[in-house]
Amino acid sequence: MKTFSKRALLRASAAPAILGASLIATAAFAQEAPQGAEAEATDTIVVTGSLIKNPNLERSTPVTATTSDQIELKQNNTAEEILREIPGVVPSIGSAVNNGNGGASLVDLRGLGSFRNIVLIDGSRLAPSGLAGQFDLNNIPLALVERVEVLTGGASTTYGADAISGVVNFITKSDFSGLEANVSNQLTEQGDGNYFRADVTLGANFDDGRGNVVFSVGYQQADPVYQGDRSFSQSSIDSFSGANGGSGTSTPSRFGGVNVSGLDSITTGCGGTGQVACTSVQGTRQLTADGGAFRPTSAFDAYNFNPFNIFQTPFKRFNMYGAGRYELSDAVEVYSRGVFSKNTVSTIIAPSGAFGIPVTFGLDNPFLTDAQRNAFCAFDVDPRAGYRPRFTQAECDARTGTVGSASASEFVAADMNGDGVIGEGEGFNSNPAVTVNRRATELGPRISDFTTTFFDYKIGARGGITDSISWDLSGAYGESEQIQTQKGYWLNSRVQQALLATSTTECVDDSNGCVPLNLFGPDGSITDAMNSFLNANSQVTTKTSLAQVKGVISGDFGVAVPFASDAVAFAVGGEYRKYTASQESDLLSQSGDLGGAGGAAPNINGGYDVYEAYGELVLPLVQDKPFFEDLTAEAGIRYSDYSVQGGSGYNTTTWKAGLNWTPVNGLKLRGNYSHAVRAPNISELFSPLNTVLTNLASDPCAGAAPTQDANLAAICVAQGATLAQIGSIINDPAGQVNTTTGGNLALGPEKSNSYTFGVVLQPSAVPGLAITVDYYNIKITGAITTPTPDDVIDACFGNVTAASASSEACTVIRRDPSTGGLYGLAANAPGLYQPLSNLGKLKTDGIDVSINYSKDIGFAKWALNANGNWTNSSTFQATPTSINRDCVGLYSANCASIQPEFQWSVRNTLSFGMADVSLLWRYIDGVKYEFGDAFVGELNGKQVDFNRIPAEHYFDLTGRFHASDEITFTLTVQNLLNNKPKVVGNTIGSTSYNSGNVYPSTYDALGRRYAVSAKFRF
Repeated sequence: MKTFSKRALLRASAAPAILGASLIATAAFAQEAPQGAEAEATDTIVVTGSLIKNPNLERSTPVTATTSDQIELKQNNTAEEILREIPGVVPSIGSAVNNGNGGASLVDLRGLGSFRNIVLIDGSRLAPSGLAGQFDLNNIPLALVERVEVLTGGASTTYGADAISGVVNFITKSDFSGLEANVSNQLTEQGDGNYFRADVTLGANFDDGRGNVVFSVGYQQADPVYQGDRSFSQSSIDSFSGANGGSGTSTPSRFGGVNVSGLDSITTGCGGTGQVACTSVQGTRQLTADGGAFRPTSAFDAYNFNPFNIFQTPFKRFNMYGAGRYELSDAVEVYSRGVFSKNTVSTIIAPSGAFGIPVTFGLDNPFLTDAQRNAFCAFDVDPRAGYRPRFTQAECDARTGTVGSASASEFVAADMNGDGVIGEGEGFNSNPAVTVNRRATELGPRISDFTTTFFDYKIGARGGITDSISWDLSGAYGESEQIQTQKGYWLNSRVQQALLATSTTECVDDSNGCVPLNLFGPDGSITDAMNSFLNANSQVTTKTSLAQVKGVISGDFGVAVPFASDAVAFAVGGEYRKYTASQESDLLSQSGDLGGAGGAAPNINGGYDVYEAYGELVLPLVQDKPFFEDLTAEAGIRYSDYSVQGGSGYNTTTWKAGLNWTPVNGLKLRGNYSHAVRAPNISELFSPLNTVLTNLASDPCAGAAPTQDANLAAICVAQGATLAQIGSIINDPAGQVNTTTGGNLALGPEKSNSYTFGVVLQPSAVPGLAITVDYYNIKITGAITTPTPDDVIDACFGNVTAASASSEACTVIRRDPSTGGLYGLAANAPGLYQPLSNLGKLKTDGIDVSINYSKDIGFAKWALNANGNWTNSSTFQATPTSINRDCVGLYSANCASIQPEFQWSVRNTLSFGMADVSLLWRYIDGVKYEFGDAFVGELNGKQVDFNRIPAEHYFDLTGRFHASDEITFTLTVQNLLNNKPKVVGNTIGSTSYNSGNVYPSTYDALGRRYAVSAKFRF
């Protein structure tokens, strides 16, 4: 039976807020693991040269551990980089993609969502960074991290709600004494992407070891890597044609509602019986830069936004971490911890502009050429009933009237389908609104600077009640404030104001210092004065806070059951947490007036608190018997009472049960079953309905299909298109559409049942070898989800023959009446409808394998560390009528981030006394496009297939030299073979993951990189 002194118990309670009853018997050991030759082989294993105890061998639930030594060898600069390479962790929003990046780096365990896990420092929660409750990994003080533990499966019983997929626990170095300074620099082989990092840590023991203080400060700076600086991403490629693509918002201006050929545009047969629509050359046109006339648009006119986008997000980061403890007596120790960071992240994307906005201007606009004026006048407002221009030639010559002034509801009655009856939707706008797309190339890129100030303080006291029972009481408070400043955006309202001009120097409305705008000229026609009037900065401030108090009593009862030698261990406690969050936007951000901002940023304010009580038990059943070296059961339960601001409260109960069986020395069988919950976060509860951007590869109403199917055409019209637009609706060339979604105060908690079972092997015949194999299965019901874009489309268009234009599944989709498309101004085109509900289901299962081995091979010491994951399934069903989609090994707009079937990382390290040589091999299994209809053919002289990404192998080589006991130099070559990511085009997946024609969060887009560091210890 293990016994502990009071001092040991004090240190045990310092171990990260009690990692649960399963760790009660090992918490003190984990903090005071034996070092050097005295360490017993059964207690520790060597991982890449360090004697760091692997907690995977001590509990019933599987844990992956990454040590500080591994971090040093890889020369990871951020916590995101560490986690991104762990098999089973699916890339989430991070620094490799800037369009859709909200200035934070997140972690997604098992592909179940970044808001379904908890990130901890020393076992304690910290203030989240956003409305969805996720913790920003940028705030981790990496210099003090001893190891990172990733625990799989529902952990709500131990940590409370949110831990459905597991927890990530960053364990800091305890009792640090001395001075440690580290400076490193990283550069790509192409000479860009410079990444500088410096850390200084000071620590000291005092009063004969009764106290310890540590303080660490760090600075990091990363330079951007632009997509235009890599050959595979210089041009945006359409994933389905293989052609150079991009955005329909280009330069020169692109107009809808213009006709270049007058009567010649009328095709024969239009308007006849049964004729749904007819083809006309009129519609959207592109201004030429030379003659000042119009010509049809083509793929060549798409704007190449890639060169402005980036593969490495630029940022500056300043971190501070301080911790201290002092033993007031043999029975009481006080402690505290503080984390502070200030991060500035800059996201850079292509220039702003007018993104398909409806505009009005006079025929006497001073910048219009005669040819352009005639083309606007000649627009046929009623092609099926015979040519009728917007303005007669006489009116046009007299320069009377305005273009685009009538509302979309003003129709000329016309019998469009030839049935003798003027029915609903039949008719044409007497003066259809003109839409314009113009890229503000003269202004420069859109930049969002995210400045985040974060702090989290904790103070507590702990002590021993008896030699085997301790108590721990602590309180913590943290805040995060992020200020987003958006620069380089045109204002849609000012574009309209500047188009109503009486001369080249005067506007009809001269307020705000209006400067007339020339949208009718070539690239370069927008002057600095025009841009100065058109653009303005805006600001969004997001604040979050977390206050928490918790107390726990843990230890053992001092008695054991008849067939066991270790005493029964327990933990009981209570906890209170209060979350608040708000989003405060200036008027510009609220209005949605920013051209290309992706939607409005409404004000949001909400919060909730929770009272909890919990208990856990570790019960050794049989020990030191034949075939029962150890048989130990674990159990835990937690009751939570939630109170939601402005809503109804609810309560939940979570529980877990586990069993460890060691039949013989060196073999352990373990299993765990957990019932977990996730409470809805503040974003899900309090966000108002808002129209933002999502991804959609193909719009069923686009192209010629509706001209051949009367029912399909009727559906498109019922969604807001006009019959005049049937046959001329286009997909957004950028693969983006509008969608409307928002929070719901009626949401309840999700429920999850998960189980794991596995085996741990430490054969005595092979000293230094440890193998773990664990199967996990996680199911979530009542999941808070939204339908995928394809779910929304399939609900209406899945069976066009049987679909009804009046069905709710169809009418909830709303189109822009000026174009018929699903994109444009949010006020005109709500687009898809993706409401939040508790109707979803998620499931994932798979196997994790870990192998650790160390051996003295004579000329060197060899250490092997390998972690692998096989994901059998990862299914998602948003509603009972949605597709139950399995995204393992697939990529698309529905399967946003790539989750391969097989992944592993293997590190081999040879230690030669003063030097170490280490090779890391990372494997990512091959994946394929969900629908299999992407481009296959020749591209730039090579045969390509965008439907598949083959398996990828990455190698990182590290050399480390210990110049003395005080100085260590490390050189790492990352992506040793300079592997390039597989090109699949820009429109095949979600913008937040599919960027620069590749998936840069999964596959290395930077190329070979060199990192060098020096560490000084005194």
